[in-house]
Amino acid sequence: MKVRPNSDAARDIASYIHPYTNLLKHQEDGPVIITTGKGIYVYDEDGKEYIEALAGLWCTSLGFGEEELIEAAIKQMRDLPTYHNFFSKSMLPGIGLAEKLIEMAPVPMSKVFFANSGSEANDTLIKIIWYINNATGRHKRKKIISRHMAYHGITIGAGSITGIPANHQAFDLPIPNILHTEFPHYYRKGEPGETEEEFSQRMADSLEKLIVDSDPETVAAFIAEPVMGAGGVVTPPKGYFEKIQAVLAKYDVMFLADEVITGFGRTGNMFGSQTYDLKPAAMTMAKALSSAYLPISAVMVNEEIFDAMAQESNEVGLFAHGFTYSGHPVPSAVALRTLELYEERDLLGHVRRVMPTFQKRLHAFADHPLVGEVRGVGLIGAIEFVAEKETKRQFDATHAVTQYWLKRANEYGVMTRAMPHAIGFCPPLIITEDEINDLFDRVEKAFSDTEEWVSSNALRTAA
Repeated sequence: MKVRPNSDAARDIASYIHPYTNLLKHQEDGPVIITTGKGIYVYDEDGKEYIEALAGLWCTSLGFGEEELIEAAIKQMRDLPTYHNFFSKSMLPGIGLAEKLIEMAPVPMSKVFFANSGSEANDTLIKIIWYINNATGRHKRKKIISRHMAYHGITIGAGSITGIPANHQAFDLPIPNILHTEFPHYYRKGEPGETEEEFSQRMADSLEKLIVDSDPETVAAFIAEPVMGAGGVVTPPKGYFEKIQAVLAKYDVMFLADEVITGFGRTGNMFGSQTYDLKPAAMTMAKALSSAYLPISAVMVNEEIFDAMAQESNEVGLFAHGFTYSGHPVPSAVALRTLELYEERDLLGHVRRVMPTFQKRLHAFADHPLVGEVRGVGLIGAIEFVAEKETKRQFDATHAVTQYWLKRANEYGVMTRAMPHAIGFCPPLIITEDEINDLFDRVEKAFSDTEEWVSSNALRTAA
């Protein structure tokens, strides 16, 4: 695409650094500029309509243009547009939001700390784990275990527990005391003849070996997404979390749940921890917490963790951590109204009614010649591309098959995310059955075009 001089795209190229973008290529191609949104749809500067099939970045649960959230922001801007929570100051929206989150928690939680993004929440959680282990005299317990291909954010700490190579490459990550255990993707990592349960046991055995080899007295915590998002929308294999949690209990390693994507109805329960029977000592959340209308995230901790934090803050003189915008009153008010709307509109009931249609249409692609695996739960899923079904051989990455598919999907009015070998789906939770069918009708057209392109260019034999 040739960028017109003096256009909005040219202005962008001249001034803007974009995340998760090939910055050099962007200088040539420029951006897609989105100007408005309504419901599950967004519109570009030319007025073209797209179904936002990833809810922006896994987050716009109530869709675009929700007047209740807009009004909540306006009211709070008029009442108290900004203030801070440092030095025992507080504000009513934050108090109400903390109370609501503790009430909704899938396991007993004691207190809530607010930040501005999932990355900040997970970064904070790392610091809290180190802080409380110093407080309780377990000074050696500093190592935190994550998983290969996990995504927990991109700050220095959160980017370290993230397990995706591109997030480490050239950034000098991970930092010390961060370990990664195996990627629990049964389709890709399972051995011939191995059942899902056997695979899960092997994953648990591998985790145990990592803990033992690292010295259990130095391992503090294990963090996991209930469903791995940016790593490919990978759902846990049968028995996985049951076996993992047994290993953690054996070695007194805390379990931390990253609910940034799976929180607030995405998996068919309010939290992914309920879907997979997880018992975390602490949880992080963001994204659907405010339907992404304003930046806010949260860390919830149990009573044991908070007691240690309180004691150490007394020893030090204060809990010397926080952000200027922690618990900012306007995002807090919007988030609280978001949680109220989930309940008032029985959004969880709606998700449970439409998710069978979503999963049926998603899994119908399993027989397509381009598809190796379809996976998903609730209103989230992924389709993995293969060059050869029988061997699960992937396309050569240089062919960028998923990127070609994404361009065709854009032509048919679908916005979503292409990962190196898969495409993800995570629509706004308000999506209807008719809209789900419309979405996947468009997706089918993109698959037909991509199969024709792959075949005409002999990309399977060249892979």
